[in-house]
Amino acid sequence: MSFPAIMVLLVAVTGIIWLVDSLFWASKRSKDQKEPTVVEYARSFFPIILVVLVIRSFIAEPFRIPSGSMLPTLHVGDFILVNKFAYGIRLPVINTKILSVGEPQRGEVFVFRYPKNPKVDYIKRVVGLPGDTVGYFNKTIYINGVEISQAVKEKDVDLLSLVPMNNELRTETLGEHQHDLLVDPSRNMSEGEVVIPEGYYFAMGDNRDNSNDSRFWGPVPEENLVGKAFFIWMSWDLNDGGIVWDRIGNTIN
Repeated sequence: MSFPAIMVLLVAVTGIIWLVDSLFWASKRSKDQKEPTVVEYARSFFPIILVVLVIRSFIAEPFRIPSGSMLPTLHVGDFILVNKFAYGIRLPVINTKILSVGEPQRGEVFVFRYPKNPKVDYIKRVVGLPGDTVGYFNKTIYINGVEISQAVKEKDVDLLSLVPMNNELRTETLGEHQHDLLVDPSRNMSEGEVVIPEGYYFAMGDNRDNSNDSRFWGPVPEENLVGKAFFIWMSWDLNDGGIVWDRIGNTIN
């Protein structure tokens, strides 16, 4: 059972116990009679669980970065917050949109449910929007025939020993978002061109030659969207086992 489903179940159980007690049992107890323990716990935990459920479902949800596919933007061990209402208000568990607020914009970092296994959350960058023709040739993105230019910042980059030394650090601008990316000039990756259907988004990782993304399994359907990544609230160095202080509080561009 997923965490949202557990939260919904706990809200329902504690709420029902508290309500039934208020309607039928509380009035029959004498002033000296102690409230049943199960009712006491339900009354105490119901509002707390409800607030947590509302925040996680409609406002912001924490996620942990499990892989290096978004290097150098996001590191393994980063803990991020995702804006849950940026792409519309959805009911927890069933993920049905009940209010349209906004749509993913090109260049944003977003979290979505992996199309081949919706139980798994992925994080990538929005590259192609519905109706776009997206091409990827010679390490370069083309949107509707227009080349998305890159500028080399550093060759043979040593990113805290997180990537091989032969990688290049480059800068790219997608929409209103300028961001860094990693490219391995010696590695051949999947190339081609695709038209993005309506209601779908093309996603790519910033670690371009080490990312399992839309180049391999296709675009992301709108119903799989989770939210927009916007903030790093904690970062843990898995090698040294300590907090990476200079990453805490960074916004995600």
